[in-house]
Amino acid sequence: MNELRRKINDTPIVRWVVLVIVATAMMMGYFLNDIMSPLETLLEMPVEEGGLGWTSTDYGFFSGSGGFINVFLLMLFFSGLILDKMGVRFTGVLSCSLMLIGVGVKYYAVTAPLAGETFNFNVLFWDVHLPLSAAIASLGFAIFGVGYEMTGITVSKAMVRWFTGHELALAMGIQLAMARLGTAAALSVSAPLARYFTLSTPLLVGLICLLIGLVSFFVFCILDIRLDKDEQRINGHRLAVNDDEQFHLRDIGLILKSPGFWLITLFVVLFYSAVSPFLKFATRLMIDKYAVAPDIAGFFTSIVPFGTILMTPLFGSIYDKYGRGVTLIIIGTGLLTLVHFGFSLPIHASAFAICMMVLLSIGFSLTPAALWPIVPKIMPMKCLGTAYSLIFFIQNFGRAIIPMFVGKANETDPTYTSGMQIFACTGLAGVLVAVAMLYLDKKMNYGLEKPNIKE
Repeated sequence: MNELRRKINDTPIVRWVVLVIVATAMMMGYFLNDIMSPLETLLEMPVEEGGLGWTSTDYGFFSGSGGFINVFLLMLFFSGLILDKMGVRFTGVLSCSLMLIGVGVKYYAVTAPLAGETFNFNVLFWDVHLPLSAAIASLGFAIFGVGYEMTGITVSKAMVRWFTGHELALAMGIQLAMARLGTAAALSVSAPLARYFTLSTPLLVGLICLLIGLVSFFVFCILDIRLDKDEQRINGHRLAVNDDEQFHLRDIGLILKSPGFWLITLFVVLFYSAVSPFLKFATRLMIDKYAVAPDIAGFFTSIVPFGTILMTPLFGSIYDKYGRGVTLIIIGTGLLTLVHFGFSLPIHASAFAICMMVLLSIGFSLTPAALWPIVPKIMPMKCLGTAYSLIFFIQNFGRAIIPMFVGKANETDPTYTSGMQIFACTGLAGVLVAVAMLYLDKKMNYGLEKPNIKE
């Protein structure tokens, strides 16, 4: 009888194979998301010297453009609806395809002969003047951003579907670790590839990586179909789930009425606005403030993602076994805040920069390892995709706006003090929100501090 009620995801080796397959697609997306971060100095070189002639403001606009379609055209919100209505398989293939298209547009922007051409437009009463190459690259990044964020929520829901009742936080930790491996690889190899070959070479490598990610997701689809059949068998061969297990548009109200959802969302906005945009400016920071050679500056920055590769699964395993999810979040965000305040100090030693990046890698491991597994404890499975998409949608406001402010601050303050203080204050606000989350958990009994593994 017990054997008849077993599903394919109850077999450890199968669910771990699924994790690796799905996380590969996400890893390739993360690789492409940061592939141009170490190239800021090359992009700002004059055209006759092999660059594109961008300014720091142009690069800041490009860095924030990844969230434009998601934020201003509400695409990330619709991505969640598509996920909950159409399922993990359809949405995953769609998201990988959009990432391919976006990177193709960026590749064209870098390789096409667009020197001297400009593009002018108005955004929210802000007159924007960009080189045409920067405008087209921003469009490609915006398209890529739709697929990138869609992949994130799709993989997260897939992990909840395959690992609920098992090692959920560890699985999400490994998923994040593989994603950070993609980021670390981008930060490490992008500049050397561009210097020894051409500025477009990293993007060409990325296109190949995305094709690998798309193929891997097709393999996952085959296994996920088997899981559907197992669930139908256990439920008495029903072809459809109960009505109360299906997603309806009215379930959006269930999400919006949850105080836990709003605290998590506010925290995500603050935390990731203090991390993701920072990594896009970190390579330039290492070069200008800490006198690190351009060829190895990306390796300094890659300390953060490389550190998370080992530590995120470790902290996820701790949460699975011992709980204390919100406590881990508070500690990790506190370290993040400390690091940004440290970078704002008038200290120029490269050893100090390395120490700060190591601390940042610990904080960037602790917080996500506990953060994403607590969302399913607040939101039901049927609307989990929409909940994740709403979180990411609101998060993109911070990710789109913060780089622009920091880019402006870095132009007027070459010491980077103002830019780092912006990041530090954002992190401090995140600590305060996490403390409020701990209080709400005690009041609402979400179980955020309890272990994930069910005996």
